[in-house]
Formats: sequence, C-alpha cells, structure tokens
Amino acid sequence: MPRVSFTGNLQRHLSCPPAQVAGETVRAVLEAVFDDNPRLRSYLLDDQRRLRRHVNIFINERMVCDRTGLSDQVTAADEVFVVQALSGG
Repeated sequence: MPRVSFTGNLQRHLSCPPAQVAGETVRAVLEAVFDDNPRLRSYLLDDQRRLRRHVNIFINERMVCDRTGLSDQVTAADEVFVVQALSGG
C-alpha cells in the first residue's frame, strides 16, 4: 500500500501522522486518508474537491500533474508526500 506523509507545517494545524492506505490514484489515496481524518479534507481540497493553491502533492519525487481530478496513478510501493506551500515576503 502507498505511504502518505505530510509536511511538518501542516501537522502543526492538525494531527496527520504518516499512514499506509489503499488506492491506485492520488484521489483514492486521499479519500482513504480522509476516512480516518475528515478534518484534513478542508485543509487540502477546496469546495470543488480540487487541490488548494497552497498545497502540492508529490508521488515519490514527482509533483502530481492533475491538480483538479487527482487522477495521477499511485502504486503500492509509492510514497505520497503532501506539502503545504509557504508564501510571503
């Protein structure tokens, strides 16, 4: 099963420990994580179920391409890393 982990600055706002969940796409993996942690959904997805602008997701070292449908393929050996981007001056 893919392993999902979250950046430290996201963990400061709510508990989101690394997890191993079933799923063949980024969307399926996230939905499995949301089943155990429903509050995390609003931090990552907007009201249209798209990835928020300030969030990036990597599969291994490759950033996902489909930020709207989250259809990028995930294998059982993959690491999915969720990053909350920082901005400012």
